[in-house]
Amino acid sequence: MPRDTYSKRSLGTLSRRLKESRVLLVGAGGIGCELLKNLLLSGFGEIHIIDLDTIDLSNLNRQFLFRFEHIKKSKALVAKEVAQKFQPSAKLEAYHANIKDSRFNVDWFATFDVVFNALDNLEARRHVNRMCLAADVPLIESGTTGFNGQVQVIKKGQTECYDCNSKEVPKSFPVCTIRSTPSQPIHCIVWAKSYLFPSSELFGTSEDETPELDSTEDANNAEEIANLRKEAQALKEIRESMGSPEFAHKVFTKVFKEDIDRLRGMEDMWKTRKAPEPLEFEKIQEEASSIEPIVSCNDQKVWTLAEDWVVFKDSLDRLSKRLKTLLDATKSDVKPILVFDKDDVDTLDFVTASANLRATIFGIEPKSKFDTKQMAGNIIPAIATTNAMTAGLCVLQAFKVLKDDYAHAKMVFLERSGARAINSDSLKPPNPNCPVCSVAQARVKIDPERATINDLVQDVLRLQLGYGEELSVSNELGTIYDPDLEDNLTKKLSELGVSNESLITIIDEEDEQPRVNLELVVLTEKSESSTGEQKPIALVKVPEIPRKPRAPTPTVSEHVNGTSDPNKRKRNAEEAGLTNGENRSKRLASISVADGDGSNPIVLDETEGGAILIDD
Repeated sequence: MPRDTYSKRSLGTLSRRLKESRVLLVGAGGIGCELLKNLLLSGFGEIHIIDLDTIDLSNLNRQFLFRFEHIKKSKALVAKEVAQKFQPSAKLEAYHANIKDSRFNVDWFATFDVVFNALDNLEARRHVNRMCLAADVPLIESGTTGFNGQVQVIKKGQTECYDCNSKEVPKSFPVCTIRSTPSQPIHCIVWAKSYLFPSSELFGTSEDETPELDSTEDANNAEEIANLRKEAQALKEIRESMGSPEFAHKVFTKVFKEDIDRLRGMEDMWKTRKAPEPLEFEKIQEEASSIEPIVSCNDQKVWTLAEDWVVFKDSLDRLSKRLKTLLDATKSDVKPILVFDKDDVDTLDFVTASANLRATIFGIEPKSKFDTKQMAGNIIPAIATTNAMTAGLCVLQAFKVLKDDYAHAKMVFLERSGARAINSDSLKPPNPNCPVCSVAQARVKIDPERATINDLVQDVLRLQLGYGEELSVSNELGTIYDPDLEDNLTKKLSELGVSNESLITIIDEEDEQPRVNLELVVLTEKSESSTGEQKPIALVKVPEIPRKPRAPTPTVSEHVNGTSDPNKRKRNAEEAGLTNGENRSKRLASISVADGDGSNPIVLDETEGGAILIDD
């Protein structure tokens, strides 16, 4: 009996459509492994798999296509090899690559009937969402968090896209709390991961602007930032002794004794809280004389103070040797650095031990290496059952997409609490103010050796498309032109990060009913004319750019600060700039990006019961 006998009976004529389909699976992790198996067993004929990661030991408990012998190998390539056994007649293509590579352009995306997202990071999800919209290919977005899961069907012009609603921004911690008054294990872990490990004085580059450290120059943080920089300078001098027997002693004494003594000297700070207790290197060294570094292999145990000391010293030595090897091998002027990776044993050992030593100083509960990995990596442990259910729901939604039955496609949720484990909602229409999907699109050809920002603004946007003075031009690097950023006008587009198949966004900033955003797909084409008669930039086809809808006039039934409809209230907040969306102050001047103040306003949300909740 053929393998597809039962699927043909269940799916009828759709089974032939599945066999002829060509689909893309982005991500071969927890959801991706389950989804690949489901797609093959359901009868999908051609599947392309792309994943940048390699297999790690921690993946094996839930990514069932992988075995111990596959560790350090490409997820995409191994997934193809192993999954092929489920359906030998299917065509599988695997790419060990980044989905953001230029070869995976809009035309490439357009060759697929459906794209499945099985990713674990926001930036890549947004990129795939944008590319599918540009290629007009349906996208099935999915994700899990512990026992919760979600599947969303996205189709240009018919449904909300991934960016129609704002996404939660990773939590940041005030520098003053991280440096001077930690009170929770996460404070110590962020300190070790985002300050001590990557600081330019040890293994990386300065992390004053890390997302986890809220370094806003306000009254509370300004002094602490200055103190951090002083401490950094002191560590820079200690770095000169890297590789010597005294290196660990000097780092330990500086970080866990001298800096703590300085904090204790601020007597006003400790009137209402217990002062930190500095550590003595020699004293702990005596206690740790019989402990072997192998103790770090036990990642479920909370190490003792002496064990933390041993792991700190040993991991510092391992990292120092790695960095020295890189420095000796490099021939460029750019010095190599080490980067924290939750799956890297050396960096995780260092962060765990350092965080626990600091926790001991401040009387905070230390954490095991396993717990530190979850917290440092912002990870909620994955549940294999949730991944399997989510992958199954993706395939069910794909059936509706391939039948062009978007009226019955759903947004599906998995929830551990509540009367039902699986809940669904009808797909919402696109947000008319979404900066990603509610846009006009066009293609533009440029000569990369000649085209400048001025050519784009004057010849294309103003002369051909009729834009006024108030507009801005941005790409993935940030804003590269607006009326206050004219220094870039003479620069070539290629100098500002514009390349073949990259996207340029034009924002009309006129006060009176501006046009929707215009998204230009760049096609580079070197001019054959040596006389320069051919224009360096030209539209492939003049697009129609509609105006943004006028904001509705508030009615009597609406609240003063919003509307009774929570979706509309959310969108109104986005329009007013109150949500954590893209910050317009992110700019690129002279090929450099300057961050905005990063402040997050507090939004008052009125509930049905009349109570006011402060959502920070």
